[in-house]
Amino acid sequence: MASQDFDIDSLAAYLHLAPQQVARMADRGKLPGRKVSGHWRFTEAEIHHWLEDRIGLSDEEQLVQMESVLDRRSGARDEVVSIGKMLPLDAIAVPLQARTRGSVIGQMCDLAARTGLLWDAERMADAVRERENLHPTALDIGVALLHPRRPTPNLLAEPFLALGRTYQGIPFGGAQGELTDIFFLILSTDDRGHLRMLARLSRLLGDSVTLDGLRCCDDPVSTRDWIALREAELFGGL
Repeated sequence: MASQDFDIDSLAAYLHLAPQQVARMADRGKLPGRKVSGHWRFTEAEIHHWLEDRIGLSDEEQLVQMESVLDRRSGARDEVVSIGKMLPLDAIAVPLQARTRGSVIGQMCDLAARTGLLWDAERMADAVRERENLHPTALDIGVALLHPRRPTPNLLAEPFLALGRTYQGIPFGGAQGELTDIFFLILSTDDRGHLRMLARLSRLLGDSVTLDGLRCCDDPVSTRDWIALREAELFGGL
């Protein structure tokens, strides 16, 4: 078995499910996998994409459970993901001067590169466009969670986030045609780190008070301060 493949038992341990439950999910087509010599095999990359989709459809209780699973797997139970701490002031644009989907992606990558932590804004923009073409990341709350299809450790000094807010909503591929005005760019160096950031960010943005406050902030400092405050109130001291 390849080093990045799971079998039924190892995937069950990874997801903290019973092996019988994982086998039923695979047999019913609810897990991405393939049979090799009559035995189920699952690649780590495919499972992470499946988890990413599940995060986008999860409620608060499910997101808390997902974070717990990811923290246990990464061995990082004492390293709490903090959105505020992963958001450099230089990577926040309020307002973001973009009016189209393409200009949002380009400007968000340029913004991230301004920190010196992203080394190739053009390559990152190409990767984000490819991901958006496969499946738009716009949510029905006016937020898009931009990211490449796979982590890009070769382009990054370290994992971090960028945030831009336009003063008017932009068509960005929302399922119901919703306009988007808040854009996060998630820049990760590994799959588990990406999923942990995505889960914590999804929990934060699921709070309507957080979103309302973000739309009232008019500069990078107040934006990051508001995020830090809401994280402390929602999740406890970080």
